[in-house]
Amino acid sequence: MQDFGASRVRKLFERARKLAPCIVFIDEIDAIGSRRTSNSGAETENNQTLNQLLVEMDGFSSEETIIVLAATNRPEMLDKALLRPGRFDRRITIPTPDLKGRLDILKIHSKDKKLAEDVNLESIAEDTAGFTGAELENILNEAAIIATKNKHEDIENMDIEEAVKKVTVGLEKRERKYSEKDKRLTAYHEAGHAVVSRYLPTQTNVKEISIIPRGVAGGYTMYKSDEDKYYISKTEMEEKLIALLGGRAAEKLVINDISTGASNDIEVATGIARDMVTKYGMSDKLGPIDFQGKEPYEMQMFGENIGDKIGAEVKELIDTAYNRAIELLKEHRDKLDLIAQELLKNEKINEEQFEKFFE
Repeated sequence: MQDFGASRVRKLFERARKLAPCIVFIDEIDAIGSRRTSNSGAETENNQTLNQLLVEMDGFSSEETIIVLAATNRPEMLDKALLRPGRFDRRITIPTPDLKGRLDILKIHSKDKKLAEDVNLESIAEDTAGFTGAELENILNEAAIIATKNKHEDIENMDIEEAVKKVTVGLEKRERKYSEKDKRLTAYHEAGHAVVSRYLPTQTNVKEISIIPRGVAGGYTMYKSDEDKYYISKTEMEEKLIALLGGRAAEKLVINDISTGASNDIEVATGIARDMVTKYGMSDKLGPIDFQGKEPYEMQMFGENIGDKIGAEVKELIDTAYNRAIELLKEHRDKLDLIAQELLKNEKINEEQFEKFFE
């Protein structure tokens, strides 16, 4: 059964030729079109499937009226042979929708829903920069469910705000009980994110802080996303690292211990630092070179121990950001304590309440 995938590809194109003119659409083509690999001289099933696809696409005559379309979120994974002229000739990149696009998408998916008078779709579109069309549809669907649970006749603005949190962070779990020690740690962790972000010029404003568990998170710090971003500067990425590590820094500074609560922050920060060095060429020592996706023999051209040098640059970015977060929290320890105490008292702080601490 090793050629099962290849057999299906043959049958697909046989049927397409019988039905021509027609369009063959392959979704998530990276599942069968990723780079071919050698497996001790024996082809893997994926290689055979891809080879069959290449053969079928090469077999088109000028008279055949078959158009092949494909979609993927991971174009960098595709085998180069797929993208040669005569196979997939044209590549169309579809970015996340801009403000006007998000507003139009929200209008489409709200047509069959009863919205209250306080719902402003333009405001929702402004607050959801970076969201995809599917996420926007999901938000309105979740808002309808939440409105039903709250026994609202129409979908209200508070239902939509709750839906945004549910989609981005997870379901609120008020019934989850945890110790006062864990609660204090969470309060300082989230306050650390918020205070550090407040003093970083490139970071967006804090929208809400909470120590009520959502999804797998013990708490969260939400930021306003009211601006479409097409480019991100090195300074923005460096300050994003500082903001991400603000929670861990607060734990270490106040409690003199660290927890597993920062695992996601560390994962995201490491990914950003790695991309800065290997993808965006933002390392002063290594220069504007793309190291991503290179085969071992390709990496050798950059010299010996290049992997160690890349790792050292990534570590330096992380260490610098963490130390800067510690410095900011030491400098503004009074704000950190005030916000953490407010969280322990009321569990949530909104944007207006947060800004009052800095007046």
